Amino acid sequence: MGKLIIPQRRGKGGLVYTSPSHRHVGELKLIPEGEYKVADLIHAPGRNAPVLVLSNSNGEKYLQIAFNGAFVGQSLQSGPQVHAALGNTISLGSVPDGSYVHNIESIPGDGGKFCRTAGTSAQVISHGESVAVKLSSGKIKQFHPLCRATLGFVAGSGSKDIPILKAGRNVHYHQSRAKRPFSVRGVAMNAVNHPHGGGNHQHVGRPSTVGRGTPPGRKVGRLSPKRRKK
Repeated sequence: MGKLIIPQRRGKGGLVYTSPSHRHVGELKLIPEGEYKVADLIHAPGRNAPVLVLSNSNGEKYLQIAFNGAFVGQSLQSGPQVHAALGNTISLGSVPDGSYVHNIESIPGDGGKFCRTAGTSAQVISHGESVAVKLSSGKIKQFHPLCRATLGFVAGSGSKDIPILKAGRNVHYHQSRAKRPFSVRGVAMNAVNHPHGGGNHQHVGRPSTVGRGTPPGRKVGRLSPKRRKK
């Protein structure tokens, strides 16, 4: 009987592939409307960017992804029509063209889904019935004008420049993100572990492309290209 390939194991979960949620500082969403002060800057395990601890006049505390240039004691605002200043949370319909934003909502009120990793940002291009935003990948996506975002870049842009130096540090670095620190080629495995494994020398042994409807245990290699209309 064969074994599960790695993508199947990841999808199934388990101790190796489950995110260590007990170590996470909390859910990081856009803050409600109001005025806040930065109470602290903390490190969040499993996240490259630092986290802001914000407090309001009622003593309530909220967590938010830190932006580049944040400092303790800084005053921030959140609302649909607040001033478009660095660190403020505002509706995309009120953000001037050319501004850089992060932690963008996919639909109004979901708390932020796009551009949340360290050093990333998106640029607001134009306004109309929807707001055109150029994401860090280069793709231009349309958002509802009531979707909110935070002005500025996500902090921690140099986090990936830190040298790992040791294999052990690399293992722990990826464990905090529920990822494998290394990957093994399928042709280097035994036939029981992978469809590309086995044989007297390392070769795939069959076409390396697979159909889009292939079952999970066989869906390895390259996806077959889409049919082009003539």
